[in-house]
Amino acid sequence: MALSVCYSFFLSYLLLFVLLSHKASSISHHHHHELKSIHFTLFQHETINKTAYLIVNGVAGPAISQTTTPFGTLYVFQDPLTLKANSNSKIVGTAEGTSITSSLNGLQSISIAKITLMMNHYKGSISVVGGTHNTKPSNHPVVGGTGDFLFVQGYVTSSPVDLSGITVTYKIQFHLYWPPYAIPSHPK
Repeated sequence: MALSVCYSFFLSYLLLFVLLSHKASSISHHHHHELKSIHFTLFQHETINKTAYLIVNGVAGPAISQTTTPFGTLYVFQDPLTLKANSNSKIVGTAEGTSITSSLNGLQSISIAKITLMMNHYKGSISVVGGTHNTKPSNHPVVGGTGDFLFVQGYVTSSPVDLSGITVTYKIQFHLYWPPYAIPSHPK
């Protein structure tokens, strides 16, 4: 009899533990669907030999143009980000990084960038890395952030807008999400 009472208590505690564990996991799953997010668009303006510099010229291949660079070409950039496609519009950030041409046709590269933003409600930086196609939209995963973007996740889409002249313009679309434990200090 004493053994069956102990066994009953053990089963009761086990059932209570299972129910509490299930309830705790349901709560965290619920928060997963309520991520804080922001989505906005800025424009990057890259001017050859002013905000972007060719450091190492790649191996022989396609000629250098607004859309192609030889395989292995390394260049660095520190480009202004504006609210509108016009390069004279208000500057709200900077994209700085490096890119290495990784395709033999000169159209694709591996890019690493730190995007520093100084907007009304958000200040800090976002780090992205990924493949860039020179003439088509490219998604770059967010790999880190600072300031109001600490712990941010998401991706940035870069799309060419104007590839003519010495200044090229890209549309940069931000899709940013904060996990439940990292709400930005200036939510909007």
